[in-house]
Amino acid sequence: MLAIHRVSGITPDPWPEQAAADPRLDEATIARVGGVVLVGVLHDHPASIYRTRTVVEAVAPDVLALELPPLAVPLAAHHADDEQTPPALGGEMSAAVQAADTDRVVGIDGPSVDFLRYLAAELYAERAAPTTVRRTAAALRSVTSRAVRRRVTAAIAALTAVQVTVDPPTTYDTGHRDDPDTQADEERRRIDTAQAMLQAFSSPPAAAIRRAARERYMADRLAALAGAGAVVAVVGQAHLDAVAGHLRDGT
Repeated sequence: MLAIHRVSGITPDPWPEQAAADPRLDEATIARVGGVVLVGVLHDHPASIYRTRTVVEAVAPDVLALELPPLAVPLAAHHADDEQTPPALGGEMSAAVQAADTDRVVGIDGPSVDFLRYLAAELYAERAAPTTVRRTAAALRSVTSRAVRRRVTAAIAALTAVQVTVDPPTTYDTGHRDDPDTQADEERRRIDTAQAMLQAFSSPPAAAIRRAARERYMADRLAALAGAGAVVAVVGQAHLDAVAGHLRDGT
């Protein structure tokens, strides 16, 4: 269930009884560090979309932070401008924008100019081999190209008022109309499987370095944003503990 003590002082009092008992609001998926409430998600999953909407509506943050590059935020906002709830496209990111009563929506993931400093620092700290540096640069080029494509798509969509799909939604064995237990169980199985895979196989050095840089960068961005008021951050469940830990440690 949702751990009220982890988000006390930010969520409304009393927290709706139905929401407090909802299995989609499991304490392992929500954390509070100071003025930041972190929501862990599995991309496009109905349980994650429900959790994101519920927390954003309850907290009513001054700042909504998304695990997206800044270039990709306009497309999420465009998808959020949908008559249906949740939006047909954009998954939990667009659902968060749709639910938020704030105009301050920011992307806290790379690529960005500042993120490059974090990536370079991580490469230096790990004394990365030339091969690892090349693979890291190739991955950065790929995600940058994808972010630019999303930004261009958002600009075109804004002019034509047409919903454009850049990344097809991920499909699951459960849907928005299924009961909460079914959604939560299916999401948990997938999260557990992903975690087991990570534990069983070591990440390639380039992937591990990029992941570490991203998590530190996101935590520092959130720490800076927290001065502007209450923040809700939507991040991948795989990054939740690391980002929360960096926030607590101030590193």
